[in-house]
Amino acid sequence: MKHIVPGPVVSLAMMLCTSMTYSAPAAKPIRIEDVPHVMQEEDFCGEACVEMYLRKLGYTITQHDVFNASGLDPTAARGCHTKEMVRALTSLGFEPGVTWNKIRANSAADLKKQWAALLADLKKQIPSIVCMRTGKGRHATEHFRLVLGYDPEKREVIYHEPAEWRASYRRMKLADFLDCWPLRYKRKEWLAIRMRLQPRKITVPEKQAGFTNADFALHIMGLKKRMPKEGFSLVVSPPFVVIGDERPSMVTARAQKTVKWATLRLKKRYFKKDPAHIHDIWLFKDKTSYMKHAKLLFNDTPDTPFGYASAENRALVMNIGTGGGTLVHEIVHPFIAVNFPQCPSWLNEGLGSLYEQSRGKGKDIVGLTNWRLESLQAAIKKKQVPSFKELTGTTNYEFYRMDTGSNYAQARYLCYYLQEKGLLKAFYHQCVANQKRDPTGYKTLQKVLKEKDMDAFKAKWEKYVMRLTFP
Repeated sequence: MKHIVPGPVVSLAMMLCTSMTYSAPAAKPIRIEDVPHVMQEEDFCGEACVEMYLRKLGYTITQHDVFNASGLDPTAARGCHTKEMVRALTSLGFEPGVTWNKIRANSAADLKKQWAALLADLKKQIPSIVCMRTGKGRHATEHFRLVLGYDPEKREVIYHEPAEWRASYRRMKLADFLDCWPLRYKRKEWLAIRMRLQPRKITVPEKQAGFTNADFALHIMGLKKRMPKEGFSLVVSPPFVVIGDERPSMVTARAQKTVKWATLRLKKRYFKKDPAHIHDIWLFKDKTSYMKHAKLLFNDTPDTPFGYASAENRALVMNIGTGGGTLVHEIVHPFIAVNFPQCPSWLNEGLGSLYEQSRGKGKDIVGLTNWRLESLQAAIKKKQVPSFKELTGTTNYEFYRMDTGSNYAQARYLCYYLQEKGLLKAFYHQCVANQKRDPTGYKTLQKVLKEKDMDAFKAKWEKYVMRLTFP
């Protein structure tokens, strides 16, 4: 969390011994019982504290829900700070009270007043989330903890520590607690941050479909640890994070006008489910950047000048200087992987390559003729195009490794033909439904085309292809 400028070196423990007095010890410790412990995710210490007490109250509202209620932009790549915590608590139905409490530096009286208010709430069984310093000197950072009690005989504060596993009902000497509580931003004025968990009417957030802001925030926290420090910006475009080294406005434009544009249309046409994991789309401005960063980030040496998908890294790696066609192609594959895991390679690549050259038609997406046409027409003239039974029957290895040059083009222009005849969407969904009975899609193709003699159809299709032009 946020780094703190150290104030003067003063031992609050000594101040407590010499300047502060307390009421007589109670007969037994004050303790809010049966609060489950929740381990925080990454930087979600405050969010985890809220989840803990909500569980005590009987609500299954998670730290993700708390983050989402805060409205914090996930590209900030951090958990909630105090301002966002207050916003989340208020949205969820708590009364956090006065949160930012100014304390004169070295003032035992001011500190005693804040402690007395916290203690009074504990006696009413109202816990508090406090923001404390951890570490020392310039390495000190802020951290939220959930205060649940006080043992007056031992002068120990009782709390849940969200940053450690099974760290419930920990104890800390009061002197140490009060020494770490005030944030010393200024030399003459400190700040004691406390949020009361006083429930009014708790509002359970509606369940969100797909990845939430919390999911993206946690993903981006990890992403930024390996993202180049200079020259890159990122944009969330669900279910992707788009990262690029062009100017930020251009990265945003590509995320909106290509990634979002294609994603919405492809989902409407084919895909019910988003990929199971967030995927990164890396847009490198030119060949030099593309080759350099593919090696640096993924230890890859690309065998294509345009771009590729890395399933291992859940990444699409693009030389965006060559245009956005390959990007739209590769966007298809993570959706296929989750919606049609057994999709034959020819259909997977046929659909992907169909949208390398595409346009919008209302809220739909339409593939156009493209550069693959020339090689296909040449193969047709040389009678080198295999039958559709052969094409659909290729294994992954045969499709990718034994391709004589026409597999991609043949698959693409079969999909193009189906599209132009208004059959492609139905064909895809029937392939999904028939995958166990017809794993190659060949029988489904015959059924959709209403063709028994596929050799005759191939001859008709070749004549159709030879009449197409590009550009």
